[in-house]
Amino acid sequence: MEGHIPVLCQSILRFFQGQQGILLDGTFGGGGHSQALLEANPDLSIVALDQDPEAKSRSVALKQRFGDRFTFHGINFSELGTLQLTFTGILFDLGLSSFQLDCAQRGFSFSKAGPLDMRMNPDKGISAQAFLHQASKEELTQAIRDYGEEPQWRSVVEGVLRYRDNEAWNTTTEWVQFLEEKTTLYRSKKPGIHFATRVFQGLRIWVNQELKHLQLGLTAGFQALTSNGLLAVISFHSLEDRMVKKQFNEWCGRSIDRNDARPQQLKVVQAQRVTTKPIRASEEEIASNPRSRSAKLRIIRKL
Repeated sequence: MEGHIPVLCQSILRFFQGQQGILLDGTFGGGGHSQALLEANPDLSIVALDQDPEAKSRSVALKQRFGDRFTFHGINFSELGTLQLTFTGILFDLGLSSFQLDCAQRGFSFSKAGPLDMRMNPDKGISAQAFLHQASKEELTQAIRDYGEEPQWRSVVEGVLRYRDNEAWNTTTEWVQFLEEKTTLYRSKKPGIHFATRVFQGLRIWVNQELKHLQLGLTAGFQALTSNGLLAVISFHSLEDRMVKKQFNEWCGRSIDRNDARPQQLKVVQAQRVTTKPIRASEEEIASNPRSRSAKLRIIRKL
């Protein structure tokens, strides 16, 4: 699709080569993975999901081209159980699509002036702007410290609580200006890394409850997967990847005890690893698509 480069697409095609039956693309986005998989596997059908209302219009072209081989549902992948379908393969490409990042009106990017929204589905929940004005100290701490993993979280949380009665923060530029002038973020960051990066990540994760939906989606996806089916997840930050790794370890009969560096074997083995280590983008892919730099692909096979 124009304007969208699917991350780690060649790796996905390699692992799903010759795939038949019904595959779930749980995060349709720009449709790049769905299109590539349908083109490469003539006996494959795809059910695609996306909570973003704008994704539906992007799905029309695939429906026209592939007909009954392609179906789209406008729901979050954590709700996939409502479809009451089984799948021979599942792909979750987490994070934001290029369309969301590049659209200033969505408020995801600190480099573009737009409303401070950040909702993947603008019709549900509250915006980042509303969250900053309504959230308790504990909620702000969870967003900035836990989800954003921002070392200077205290400065941000205290700044929000101190100034929010007099600050509107209606736009991304107003929010970035506040962070620069009223917190220690600007002085604490290394050159080349925007000082608002982690704060924007934390707010986005909280506003969309991404980790909650990821856990629900992983569980529902594994239940809907047929025997011998593949579950592939592309993550983009450490919180996502740790959750995926932990859940995959459990299904594969292994768990990591924090007090013991050695993996512990469990009794129940429901899956096996297809990738022993996460697959990363090549230097060539990173050069053509810088957003692939942080991507990690993990895959398991259900027994």
